[in-house]
Amino acid sequence: MRFDKMISGLPACGARGLGGLPDVVELAIVLTATIARVAEEHELTPMQGRLLCGLAGQPRRMIDLAQSLGVEKAALTGLVDRAERRGLVERVTLPGDRRVVQVTLTDAGTQAMLDFEAGLASALDELLAPLPAKDRSALRGMAAAVVGAARAA
Repeated sequence: MRFDKMISGLPACGARGLGGLPDVVELAIVLTATIARVAEEHELTPMQGRLLCGLAGQPRRMIDLAQSLGVEKAALTGLVDRAERRGLVERVTLPGDRRVVQVTLTDAGTQAMLDFEAGLASALDELLAPLPAKDRSALRGMAAAVVGAARAA
């Protein structure tokens, strides 16, 4: 589904006197819809895309993954189960401590993550195309600052 169809017809919050919030809220909706569209194009859910990207470069313990994805361990177990059935990830016990389970990307999972990441980068570049280059750079910097502050909080 295209994001323009997703946001058309949504009531704006401006009538309630929220100042600049409506544009930020609509941007969040556009970004969420874009991520969902790219994930669907790669036969993933947005959360599966986040899982794969979270595993890029290194195996992670289940507890660390749950925390970084902002989900309960039980929800992560289901997410990993589904990704494992698709051959995207595998569970590996930590040498020396069989109680610790790490999740790692398979070769297919690595390829799916790279494809998802490339598709997302392309879609985001397309979204930002109407902005001058210096504004695109500034927006990315501001977004990184907001995300960094939110993660630190």
